[in-house]
Amino acid sequence: MTDNLHPISDRLLQRQEREFLTRQSSKVIWLYGLSGSGKSTLATALERKLFQENHIVYVLDGDNIRTGLNKGLGFSDEDRKENIRRIAEVSRLFMDAGVVAINSFITPTEELRRLAREVIGDDLIQVYVKASFETCMKRDVKGLYAKAADGKVANFTGKDSSFEEPESPDIIIDTESQTEEESLDTLWSFVAPRVAAKSAG
Repeated sequence: MTDNLHPISDRLLQRQEREFLTRQSSKVIWLYGLSGSGKSTLATALERKLFQENHIVYVLDGDNIRTGLNKGLGFSDEDRKENIRRIAEVSRLFMDAGVVAINSFITPTEELRRLAREVIGDDLIQVYVKASFETCMKRDVKGLYAKAADGKVANFTGKDSSFEEPESPDIIIDTESQTEEESLDTLWSFVAPRVAAKSAG
């Protein structure tokens, strides 16, 4: 099938040219953790803060991925892997376009995190949003834990399928020990210098 592809990448604008226009270093900021850990809250808050600082930024999460690009995928191990692969490929396109992409996905295993890294490369910032299953169950912001307890949600991460503690995230945001504002401040301090425009020198 690839025999019929005719690459035109050498004729397209390059990422560095787009970054010069957008005055930023495009990155993929990937927030992962259990449902209810605070990923989406942090992702949307970070998006707003970056936007206020004149960055071009876009959030990818279950709402705009599972209802469109990946709406045909379930939650089996195979489907989760394909879900992450597609998200990573789309994120790389955003990055190539000079955009800062913020991803909010559970991404429960080290295999999936390595897959994201393999597709995106060194400009992936992996953020572990840490909160225990018990804390997330008490929060239950989307009502998913209650549904899982009633057997209405299959393959629920932390209950039916495991969540692997990360080996080497770029940063850990512990939402059990920090307030929402403190968590955002910690994340912002880490992200801001990494998305700043590269110096001419």
